Amino acid sequence: MSLTRLGLAHNPMSIDLRSGTRRFQRFVTLRGSKPSGGQAPRPRGVLDPELLRAALPHAFRKLDPRLLVKNPVMFVVEITAGLVTVIWLANVTGIQSGAAGGASGGGFQLQIAIWLWFTVLFATYAEAVAEARGRAQAATLRKTRSETTAHRRLADGSLEVVGSSELRKGDVIVVAEGETIAGDGDVIEGIGFVNEAAITGESAPVLKEPGTDIRSSVTGGTTLTSDRLVIRITSDPGETFLDRMIALVEGAKRQRTPNEIALAILLAGLTIVFLMATVTLRPFGDYAGTTVDTVALVALLVCLIPTTIGGLLSAIGIAGMDRVARFNVLAMSGRAVEASGDVDVILLDKTGTITYGNRLAASIRPAPGVNEAEAVRAALLASIRDETPEGRSVVELARKRLGELGQPAGVDDEPGFTALAAEIGEEVPFSAESRTSGVQTTGGTLVLKGAVDAIARDLDGPLPPAFSAEADAIADAGATPLAIREGGRLLGVIELKDTVKEGLIERFAEFRRMGIRTVMITGDNPRTAATIAREAGVDDFISQAKPEDKIAFIRKEQADGHLVAMTGDGTNDAPALAQSDVGLAMNSGTSAAKEAANMVDLDSDPTKLLEVIAIGKQLLITRGSITTFSIANDVAKYFAILPAMFVAVYPELGALNVMGLSSPQSAILSAVIFNALIIVALIPLALRGVAFKAAPASALLQRNLLIYGLGGIIAPFLGIKAIDLIVAALHLA
Repeated sequence: MSLTRLGLAHNPMSIDLRSGTRRFQRFVTLRGSKPSGGQAPRPRGVLDPELLRAALPHAFRKLDPRLLVKNPVMFVVEITAGLVTVIWLANVTGIQSGAAGGASGGGFQLQIAIWLWFTVLFATYAEAVAEARGRAQAATLRKTRSETTAHRRLADGSLEVVGSSELRKGDVIVVAEGETIAGDGDVIEGIGFVNEAAITGESAPVLKEPGTDIRSSVTGGTTLTSDRLVIRITSDPGETFLDRMIALVEGAKRQRTPNEIALAILLAGLTIVFLMATVTLRPFGDYAGTTVDTVALVALLVCLIPTTIGGLLSAIGIAGMDRVARFNVLAMSGRAVEASGDVDVILLDKTGTITYGNRLAASIRPAPGVNEAEAVRAALLASIRDETPEGRSVVELARKRLGELGQPAGVDDEPGFTALAAEIGEEVPFSAESRTSGVQTTGGTLVLKGAVDAIARDLDGPLPPAFSAEADAIADAGATPLAIREGGRLLGVIELKDTVKEGLIERFAEFRRMGIRTVMITGDNPRTAATIAREAGVDDFISQAKPEDKIAFIRKEQADGHLVAMTGDGTNDAPALAQSDVGLAMNSGTSAAKEAANMVDLDSDPTKLLEVIAIGKQLLITRGSITTFSIANDVAKYFAILPAMFVAVYPELGALNVMGLSSPQSAILSAVIFNALIIVALIPLALRGVAFKAAPASALLQRNLLIYGLGGIIAPFLGIKAIDLIVAALHLA
């Protein structure tokens, strides 16, 4: 294994996180809604009236103190709202005159109570709106999940008809054309096309066959559109991929992330600090010879504690998972989405991720002193039993070339081809250790193809310089050379060509601007790997890598303090996917890979990791920005409420009334109203996320401090003053 670093230029590029995929656009259409005019449904925005209406009942249910106690900040606000309500009731019923010795009237107390209740309601409403889209997705998914019949194979080979709920892990079922696949599993016999539109939204059928990492996995609820498949069930009822999707998108299993818990603890600490500071004002007022109104103290407390971020924190986390769903990625937890925002190393497989993965034979070249027909015949013989796309392409090219040379086993010579196949005694399968594959003839001769250095180890002599130059030229062109030997004799080299996906240079430059290092891992020789790495624009590459090299690299990077993300689809990727901080498995991959990963891409597009990481960063930036805004808000509230409370005793405090508020009660009421309305105003920002542009962390911090720090100071001055003008004009205080 070798690790090489590449120096590359930085190219600017922007990431659009607003758009989604076909599945997202289908799911966000709520139950029963249909597009007009035969057009595709438009994605619902965060302020869609139907979503807002659906969220309202849930917002009121969340006012239950048993639920709200999980959010200490809003729980305190609910307690204060109840306290002010009791004070108002005591005042209007004559049980107690005034408000705990204060001078505020019943009308003022009622207005404060109403706006405090609105503050709590707006917070629960923000969370309910964030959950509404998940409930809509879950409702759509439930429509695709229904009890279906399955033909379960018994030990004696006979079939019995059972319901899908009776299937258990390890059962073998037989599915015929037109039938719905009853559960998640792996294909063990047959080849057929499966319509996965119920899961991915893509109507084009997908080929499924046994023995491959990317085409053997099937999902319950999909439909077999051709032929017949024999499937081994890999999950019990209630644990299928569809069941997990429903539970995750409707938030049934959403757990708070470590960063979210840490921030909640910080907010609770700030609440306690402000509570203690507020309580001390009552004896301070007694000492100064004035009675501090309890309602005014409550208003001060609510305005000082971080109600804005406290009310929106849960909604931000839920919306982050929803934004991942827009890109057809199923996140197994909010922690995975959050971790993606901190990733600074990405490990990418070359085949299928950086290249298209359709590596095909382009030429077969004889070694010095070897007849071309002999080299082509050996390449064909070594590949007859090779069922991989590369092996099939070698067979196709070799037979075509043999036909052009007038040799047996050509494309039109089936008897000759059958006779050549009859010479095979035993297949020699490919392994990561040997890096070769081929056959052993009935006469005991090994005919193998594989990596040049692996083939060279068992030759009767050293590699001819001309052959080495030929193999190096192929590698320098970005292709893969496979040497061919018969026994200990070198016969030639096969050129396998793959194509690098378009647009990767810009994507990887975007990663680089975010401070993320990209590493390509491949089994190719160092020259081929270096050429493809330069063409794709990755930072580093690991060549001649074995499966265990992935997990070794991840552990090394993690030991150095890095967070690592990787994509994978094969069973041999499962340990590395489990070890990585963010593991993105392909939906087309094996069940083992999907179980090990903490994210699954339903479109099976490995390059989608860019959007996932951008969404993770956007989640962290949004949470930080609103937290900054929430704390900065306190400055204006100090200037509004503190002078109003003590100006009668200390007239000098009137100088702090920089906003020129009309009266002490108007100042307090305006601050409380602003404190409630700002939550509503920030709900769209919390759900959509702060606009994200790839840039270094220092630049993002400076930008967000300027916008949300300075903006958090200025906006309340303007907002409280505007509300005060309205309150004064309407004589509300």
